[in-house]
Amino acid sequence: MTSRSLVASLLFFSVGCTSCKDDKPKSDTPPPPPPVAQTTAGACSSGGGELTDSISAPFFAKSAGGYCVDPQGEIKTYGEKGKLSMDEVCTTAFDGECEVYKRFGLKRVVSLHYVDGSGKGGTVEVNLSQFGDVPGAYGMYTLRVVAGDPAEPSTPKPLAAGAAAAIGTGRAYVWRGQHLAELQYVNENESPEQLAKSSEAILTTVGKEIGDRLPGPTTLPTAAQLLPADKRVANGIVFHPKDVLGWPATGPGAVGYYKDGDRRWRVMSIVKDDADQAKDAFKTIKSKPGTLPVAATGDEAAHVVVPSSGEDKASAPKVEMLVARKGNVVWGVADEEYALREAAGPDREKARVSKEEAVAKMKELLAVPAPAAATDGGAAPAGSGAKPAPSAAPAGSSPTK
Repeated sequence: MTSRSLVASLLFFSVGCTSCKDDKPKSDTPPPPPPVAQTTAGACSSGGGELTDSISAPFFAKSAGGYCVDPQGEIKTYGEKGKLSMDEVCTTAFDGECEVYKRFGLKRVVSLHYVDGSGKGGTVEVNLSQFGDVPGAYGMYTLRVVAGDPAEPSTPKPLAAGAAAAIGTGRAYVWRGQHLAELQYVNENESPEQLAKSSEAILTTVGKEIGDRLPGPTTLPTAAQLLPADKRVANGIVFHPKDVLGWPATGPGAVGYYKDGDRRWRVMSIVKDDADQAKDAFKTIKSKPGTLPVAATGDEAAHVVVPSSGEDKASAPKVEMLVARKGNVVWGVADEEYALREAAGPDREKARVSKEEAVAKMKELLAVPAPAAATDGGAAPAGSGAKPAPSAAPAGSSPTK
C-alpha cells in the first residue's frame, strides 16, 4: 500500500469532537483501508454494476462523472434488512468507531464503490449510514465534519449537496434526513496534487447525485436553524441529539463556532416543545458546581462552567458560558475553547468572552422569536423567526466576516 492511500484512509475514518468528549472513538488503531479496485478502460461500457439492494437502489446513480458502480464489485448491506449483521459492520466498515455510530442510533449501512470508466485507477468508496432519526444522522454528520477546530484550513469545506455537505482532500460527507453518506476517493497512480484536484471533481459529482436522491427534508434541525449565520465559521456547527456539551438529557441542541477578527466565541441553542421542558434543561445545566445566577436576563439565566472536552482535563482551560432561557428556548454564549488553549497567561484572559460581550450577544439572541416547538424533521415551525435553510445549502456555509 502506498503512503498516499494510507493517508487518505486515515483522513476518511478519523473522528473527534472537542465538545463531544463521550463520542470520541476509544481505539487509536486505524481501520483497515478500503480495497483498491483494479480498473480498466471500458469498465463502465455496460452502464455500471447492478444496484442489488432494493432499499438503497433509488439513492444511487449507476454512473456519474465518468465513473460507475463497479461491475465486478459487491454491494454490502449491514444491520436492518441487511445481509450482514451490525457486528460485522463494526469489524469492517467502521472498526473501532462503531460504538460512536451506535450512540447516534445507527440502524443500517450500505457499502459500495464507483470505478473510473477511463481506467486511470480512481475509485470512490461510499458508506451510506441510516440512523433512527434525523437528529442522530445530523449529529453524526457534524461530528465527522468538525473533527477539530472548524476554523483550521484542513477542515472540510461546504459543499452544496443534500441538506448539508462538506468536502476535503480525498473525502466528502453528505447528510439528508436519516442518512449520512461518507465518500472516499483513492487513486494510487496520482501524486498528492493530482489526487486533490481529481478527488474534488468526482466527489462533488457523486456527492450531489446522492444528495439529490436521498429522502428527507433539506432543512436543518430547529436548534441548528436558530444559530445566527453572521460571523459563523464555515461548517461551524456541532449538533447534539441528547447530551449537549455533556449535560445529560438536555438535547437536542446545537453549538455554533464564531469568529470576528481575532475574537472567537460559541453560541448554544436548545429548543424544546414547551417552556416546561426548557426549564428542565436549564435546571440540569445550572445544577453543576460553580454556577452563579444572573438577574434580568430572559426568563432565567446563570453563569456556568462548561465541562472540559479534552483528554487532559487537569490542564484544560476553564470554559465559561452565559446561559439564559426564554420560553421554550435555552441560549448560551461561551468562550471558544480552541482560543483559550492556544493562549497562555494574560493572553488567555484576553481571549475570553467578557461579561459585557456575553450580555450584548445574549441580548441579540433573546430577541429572536422562539419556534413554537422543536421539530425532528428540521423544518421551522409556524411562528418561528428562523428562516429554513435553502435546498442543498450546506450547514455553516455563511462566510466568516
